[in-house]
Amino acid sequence: MNLRELKSRAQLLKPLVKLGKAGASPEFLAELRSALDRHGLVKIRFEGFKEERKTLSKEIAATTGATLIQQVGHTAVFHLPPKTPAAS
Repeated sequence: MNLRELKSRAQLLKPLVKLGKAGASPEFLAELRSALDRHGLVKIRFEGFKEERKTLSKEIAATTGATLIQQVGHTAVFHLPPKTPAAS
């Protein structure tokens, strides 16, 4: 799936995970990773963190192994392609 298709799909999504006062805590990252494993494409909403949103988005992508698709205002969209089973 290309970037254009992912951005188009993301417009219809509601934020599944909210980044609150605790920031990118281990619990938040675990919840996001679980949502990425289930849905593949996840929108998160930043509650605060006005100055740090861009930096946090890149850090979250690096930590979860997901791709940052886009960031607009208080939301960011991440994509994690489904794992393909290893050939045996």
